[in-house]
Amino acid sequence: MKKKLVLALSGVLVAAAAGAWWWTGTHADQKAQSAAAAGGKGANGAGAPALVSLAVAKRQSVPVTVQVNGNVVSLNSVDLRPQVTNTVREVHVKEGQFVKAGQLLFTLDDRPDQANLAKARAQQKKDEAMLADLERQYRRNQELVAQNFIARSAMDATLSQLEAQRAAVAADRAAVQAAEVALGYATLRAPIAGRIGAVNIYPGTLVQPTLSLVTITQLDPIAVSFPVPEGKLQDLLAAARAHTPVEAVVPGRKETLKGQLNFVDNTVDPLIGTVRAKAVFENGDQSLWPGQFVETRVTVRTIADATVVPASALMMLADGASVYVVDAEKKASRRKVDTVHTFGTQVVVRGVEAGEQVVIEGKQNVRPGGKVRLEGNGAPPRTDGQAPGPGSAASVAPTNASLVPERERT
Repeated sequence: MKKKLVLALSGVLVAAAAGAWWWTGTHADQKAQSAAAAGGKGANGAGAPALVSLAVAKRQSVPVTVQVNGNVVSLNSVDLRPQVTNTVREVHVKEGQFVKAGQLLFTLDDRPDQANLAKARAQQKKDEAMLADLERQYRRNQELVAQNFIARSAMDATLSQLEAQRAAVAADRAAVQAAEVALGYATLRAPIAGRIGAVNIYPGTLVQPTLSLVTITQLDPIAVSFPVPEGKLQDLLAAARAHTPVEAVVPGRKETLKGQLNFVDNTVDPLIGTVRAKAVFENGDQSLWPGQFVETRVTVRTIADATVVPASALMMLADGASVYVVDAEKKASRRKVDTVHTFGTQVVVRGVEAGEQVVIEGKQNVRPGGKVRLEGNGAPPRTDGQAPGPGSAASVAPTNASLVPERERT
């Protein structure tokens, strides 16, 4: 009995295994056939056109602009220090004040210098009186020698005294000038026009040459210093010779300031590969302040009749840059190009003619010589290099599915 039961169960298991094998094989064949049919008609099949977005190459004049960050520097800045050790008698300015060249700033105690000047002048008058007396004696001796009343040696001795006294008078005059110069150190005037900084000196303060009294900074005109990559050096030198204007963008100000490029440094920094340039700006309203960071732009040259394509169309391959060009039959061909200049999202290239269509999206699905179809049901190529957005006409899909035939929906 048990033997018959075991045989019956074995038969059932064998029949079940055979049925499962048959069903699995049949289902796999059906899936393979469905996949093959879909591959012949799907978008990702080898023979199907690739879905892409196109842009039209444009011809235009492109300015080559160097845009870097620079900092504002003063053309003149003077650290005013006394030349003698003395006491401040009077302060004539306030901190933050604008001063003119030659304006009186500080007065030191000049009483010792006044006394020295008076002493030097008195000594000069004394020696000048002695000089006049010796000149009279020399003239009398000349007359007496002519009459043979005295020896010529006496006249020569008087002449020696006269020359010595003349030298003494010259020394007195130099001493007077030195005393006047020393007296001039007691008044400190502004060497340049500008704005003074903080003033920490008060009447009665003892000052000396190592102490800075105030800093005067010129604000109008003012300069902006900025680095330029060494690859643009020749263009920058040509722009400097042509006195090319430089624009400065000041934070918080709508209008850009315009100045003149007037200086290019004589050395390229080998560490960072830049050369320092400087432009001068009129700054009557103090829009630029020393030490401030601003954005600078200078157009070093202009590329005339340049062919421009979106930068997204470029493919950087092992043999160089390439783009896919689509002809009127919607066939794509890969073409090598030379990149000349990149600005923003656009690039100037050689190897593509204006009016030709290039692929900007979907390049990974394109094969040389293969056909393409436009994204958005045949939307025209864009000229700005941007893909159709959600609100564009090329991206609007039918909203009523009942209007689409059944065979297209399936």
